[in-house]
Amino acid sequence: MYYNRYLDDKLTDEKSAGKVKLLLGARQSGKSTLLKHCLSGRSGVMSINLQDRRVRIKYERDKESFLQELAAADNISTVFIDEIQKVPGLFDDVQYFFDNDCRRFDFFLTGSSGRRLKVQSSNMLPGRTHIFYMTPVLQAEQRDSEILPLRMKTGKPFPLRLLEDILVYGNLPGLYAEKRDSWCQTITAYTELYIENEIRKENIVNDIGGFLMFLKLAALESGQTVNYTKIANAVGVSVNTVRNYYQVLEDTYVGLRIPSFGRSRKKTISAPRFLIFDLGVRNALAGLPMSEALVQLDSGRLFEQFVMIELFYRCQLHGRTHRLSTWRTTTGAEVDAVVETPDEVIPVEIKWTDSPRHNDIRHLETFLALHGDIASRGYLICRVDIPRKLSERIVAIPWSRF
Repeated sequence: MYYNRYLDDKLTDEKSAGKVKLLLGARQSGKSTLLKHCLSGRSGVMSINLQDRRVRIKYERDKESFLQELAAADNISTVFIDEIQKVPGLFDDVQYFFDNDCRRFDFFLTGSSGRRLKVQSSNMLPGRTHIFYMTPVLQAEQRDSEILPLRMKTGKPFPLRLLEDILVYGNLPGLYAEKRDSWCQTITAYTELYIENEIRKENIVNDIGGFLMFLKLAALESGQTVNYTKIANAVGVSVNTVRNYYQVLEDTYVGLRIPSFGRSRKKTISAPRFLIFDLGVRNALAGLPMSEALVQLDSGRLFEQFVMIELFYRCQLHGRTHRLSTWRTTTGAEVDAVVETPDEVIPVEIKWTDSPRHNDIRHLETFLALHGDIASRGYLICRVDIPRKLSERIVAIPWSRF
C-alpha cells in the first residue's frame, strides 16, 4: 500500500523541470519509496542503488563506468541514484552530463548524510539542483491543519493513529506497514543500524564510545535548551567535540536545531533547542521503555517535542521564507515555538492539558505585547476537544487539528 506524501508531485512538477532533484533526509524516512512511486509510470529509467555493496564497489573501483554507461544509454531518459553520498564523486559525472545537455537526462538523487557530501564532494551542483527534504509522517499529511497547512494531492493518506502511540513509537513511515507488536523491535533496529552504517562504517567520528554516550544524553535532553558544557563534562570530552557531535546529528538528518528568535524586543537566551527528528527513535536512543507507561511518566515533554518536530518540518517544507524558532528571555518569559512566515510571526505555546487556563497563555500575551507590529495572534496547542478562544488574540486548538 502506498500512502500519499506532500512531496509526491513536487519532485516532478514544472518548477523543477530542467533541474537535478536531490532528496535529502534520515534513513527510513521514505525517500526511496517516494521516488520509486513518482517514477513508476516512466519508461527508460536507470536505477542505481548505492546501498548495494556490489554496486557501490563497482563505481568506486571504476570511476569511468558511470560516464560510459550513460554515454551508451540511448533508451534512458531518467537516472535515479539512491544514497549518492556513498560515492560522492558521481556528482561530478552528473554535472558533466547536465552541463552538456540538461534535457537529455532527468536526474533524481537521494542522500542521508550531508556530512559526507560536504567533506568528500566540493560539488553539490550549485545552481543546477532543487533540494527537497523528506520527513517522518506528518499530521499535516494526514488531516487538515490550522498552522502552515500542506496542500496535498488526491490520494490515500496515512491512517490516523492514537496520540499515545505517536509519543512512544514516533512516525516513521515503515511502521504503517507493520503490526503494532513489531514496532519496538523495528525502531530499536533502526537506531543500531544508524550507529553502525552512518557513524561507524562511514568514520564520521573517531571516538565511537564517546559518541554513543553523547547520543544517549542528547536523546534524553531532546527538546531542551542545549548546554554544551554540561554534556561535555558528562561525556568527558571537550565542548568543541560536543558541538561537532551535534553537527553530526544534523548532517545525518537525525537532529533538528531550533534557534532562538532573532527579532526579540527583550534580551533573550541565545542557546538553541535541539530535537531528535522522530520520537520513537529518540526514545530508543535514550534507552527509555517503549510502552504507555512512558507517556504517563513524561507526557508534557513528549507532547511538546511532538508538536515542535511537526512545526519544524512544516516550516522546512514551506521553504526558506518560513522558520521555526524559540523565545526565552533572561527574566523568565518563554514561548515554546515561534513560527516565522513572510507575512507574520505566530507564537505557539504547547501544553498537555485538556483544561487550559489563563495562566497557560501568559507568556503568549507577553510576546504579543512586545511584538505587536509583527505578531497579531497566538495559539495554545493542547488536548481540548474543540477550539476555545482564551483571549482576544489567543485560541486554544486541539492537537489533532493544529
